[in-house]
Amino acid sequence: MSKKDYYEILGVNKNAGNDELKTNYRKMAMQYHPDRNPDNKEAEDMFKEASEAYEVLSDPDKRARYDRYGHEGMKMGSDFHQYSNINDIFSNFGDIFGGSIFEEFFGGGSRRRGGNRRSSAERGSDLKIRLPLTVEDIATGVEKTLKIKRMGVCDECNGLGAKSTADYKTCPSCQGSGEIRSVSRSVFGQFVNISACNACSGSGQIVSNPCSKCGGECRTNIEDTVKVNVPPGVETGNYIPVRGKGNAGKRGGEAGDLIVVIEEKEHEEFTRNGDDVIYNLTISFPEAALGGEIEIPVINGKETIKIEAGTQPGSYLKLRDKGIPHLNSYGKGDFIVKINVYVPKTINSKEKQLIKDLYESPNIAPKR
Repeated sequence: MSKKDYYEILGVNKNAGNDELKTNYRKMAMQYHPDRNPDNKEAEDMFKEASEAYEVLSDPDKRARYDRYGHEGMKMGSDFHQYSNINDIFSNFGDIFGGSIFEEFFGGGSRRRGGNRRSSAERGSDLKIRLPLTVEDIATGVEKTLKIKRMGVCDECNGLGAKSTADYKTCPSCQGSGEIRSVSRSVFGQFVNISACNACSGSGQIVSNPCSKCGGECRTNIEDTVKVNVPPGVETGNYIPVRGKGNAGKRGGEAGDLIVVIEEKEHEEFTRNGDDVIYNLTISFPEAALGGEIEIPVINGKETIKIEAGTQPGSYLKLRDKGIPHLNSYGKGDFIVKINVYVPKTINSKEKQLIKDLYESPNIAPKR
């Protein structure tokens, strides 16, 4: 990667000890960490250069070879590799950050291998379920109790995965490192391949007497109930995460989340338009012509509205703040009444004569 002098990169002289190297590298890693410098290619390159320099200078053999041959010495039969993946850097230098640079400065990140049974722990997967809600539920908010099936912590071993802690032994295949190294040689030199140990799945330990219920995985299938508080104003596609209620992790890993996806049921009378609610009201011709008061259904109740004389088909009445509450905000949408005028398909002879008489009136026939 870099052809700069490694001592210059870390800001130390050639007599610098390991403590000084570690301190300077730590400062540079904090300064140029990608999470603190998003989309900054220059910072990322500086981070990789510092990691490359520290890998060489912190190893006595590599440092001696570098001091004698320079950068060319790193190519001669060594297991040194340049870093193209940021996560690769974290996995190699986690120890000097007290776990990993992610954990110390950004609250998460990769785990260190070896040393204890949880070093190979995996976070559990998230679960997703759909929650159908009525317009009435959405307008007021609601608490729902959900029954779910998920992987939970084994109640036989309490998540230990074994009869007791004494049943965990150092893996004989990797000697507790969690890694298997294989050396290959070619005309280009010696290469060291590192892979997770298959015998212990990278944990560095094996269980001599696994739990009879979970088989050492630390989790089993369970049925659970979860209470979800749904705020007013949600709509189809919104989701509510319930932390730690997904599947429990393998080998003692933290549980995933339960993702509750909102699905709005179709209403028999109301149509939602954003936070407004539309209701189609059909009235008779006399009601449209003469006006009057009509009781209509609204969300979670009924309300009496006034029809003005001469109300036209297709007109709207608006009941302000009678719709859906705005999500995470103040106020509500409106309840909108769309007026339709009923025209009968069949009439009797008396009604037909009445309509004919009305038709002769100049106020009834439309002007053309």
